[in-house]
Formats: sequence, structure tokens, C-alpha cells
Amino acid sequence: MGDTHQEWLAQLEAESKAKQEAFMNGIAKKLKRPRVLEKPERPFRGAPDFWNEFEWGLEERIQKFTTNFQSAGGHVSRLSSLEVVKQFITAKAEEMSAKYVIRQDQPELEQLGLEAALPHSTVSVWNSDHDEHWKARAAEADFGVVMADYAAAYTGSITVLSAENKGRSVSLLPTVLFAIIPLEKLHTRLGEILVNFDQAGRAHLPAGIHFISGPSRSADIENDLTIGVHGPGIVYALLVG
Repeated sequence: MGDTHQEWLAQLEAESKAKQEAFMNGIAKKLKRPRVLEKPERPFRGAPDFWNEFEWGLEERIQKFTTNFQSAGGHVSRLSSLEVVKQFITAKAEEMSAKYVIRQDQPELEQLGLEAALPHSTVSVWNSDHDEHWKARAAEADFGVVMADYAAAYTGSITVLSAENKGRSVSLLPTVLFAIIPLEKLHTRLGEILVNFDQAGRAHLPAGIHFISGPSRSADIENDLTIGVHGPGIVYALLVG
């Protein structure tokens, strides 16, 4: 029985390969050219040298990032310091009557002093209490506040990494997201960011790498574009420095 079964599988495989050959030969015939049967040589790996050397100056990076991020429906503000960032978020909280705010547990965000600046809002710090249901807290939050790890001007995207003190839910679940981007974190190309993960090696990769290019957008249902279905409907990129 075992030999018969193996023979049957071998027969099915041979028939499948014959069909594949006939299919590919048919395409080649219609294209009026011979099939490529040898693996093509690939002397270069990764981006070409001219692209790796391509870089904008700071002001052009800011301008390009702003244009690209806004074209995807996001908002961009250039602010001089973290103190001004606090004033900006406080003003938005008053404007939108934000009751619940959640932020990542990072020293830079602690410096903002949002807890004192928002007396009429409940400000939660991710994973500060291990008995808390933090996904639920993020889901009910009006505002999520994160510190960006990187940003790319050419693609208008923000990179936020996950860690024990930097839950991905903070950027994915609240209604409004504030992503704070120090200007030294703003690069020209996405490749300048990705190379850091290659150099770190698989063992040191973060739990999650998230690229944010504006508010959540979905057109899955009858191609009807809807904002905010799978994430924040409003995203502010705050360039600081």
C-alpha cells in the first residue's frame, strides 16, 4: 500500500509539472520568444549606489515630509521644543474635549508633564500597572501620544517600534494620534532607517516595527474610502527642534 501511494503521488507530481511546462510554453509561444530557463545573473544587491548617496538637507526634508504626510490626510506642525508640544496637545485636548489620554512610557514623554497639563483628562502611561488591561485603555483613549523612532521624508512615513514600555496599541487604537518627531530622527530615505534593523540582527529586532503614513484608510467595502476604521482617524506629526 505504501509503494502504491508513493507511486500515485509521483504520478500526480509528474502530471502537474507537465501542465506547468505546457502552460509556460504556451505563454512563450504567444509572446513569440523563447522561454528563459536559466536563472538570470544579479550582480547587484539592494539599492544602487546613487540612491544610497541621495540625501536632502534638513529644510528640504521637513518640506518633503510635510507635503507627503499631508497628501495622505495627516497633519504636520513644526514646533520649537517639547514645552511647545505640551501646549499644542493641551490646546487640542481642550478643543476636542479629550477625556482619556494614553502615552508610551518614555523619559521624553514624561518630560511633557501631560498629567499636570491636562487636569480634566485621565492620562495613562502604558504598562505602568501590570494588573491593568492596557489594550482596553488604549481602545477607549481619545488621544495616543508616542515618540517616533524614525521618520522618512521621501515616503512621508513615521516609524514606531514596539517594546515593553512602548505598546503598539498606543499608536493603533486611540481616536487621535500625536507622533512626536525630533528633527534628528527625520531622514531622507526609508533605506536609512531599515539598515538599522539589518545591522542589529534578527536576535535584536523589536517586537514590532510600524510605519505610519497618515490616518487609517480603508476601501475594502465596495471601494468606498473610509477614514479611521482600522486605527486613528486623525494623526498629527509634530516635528520638534
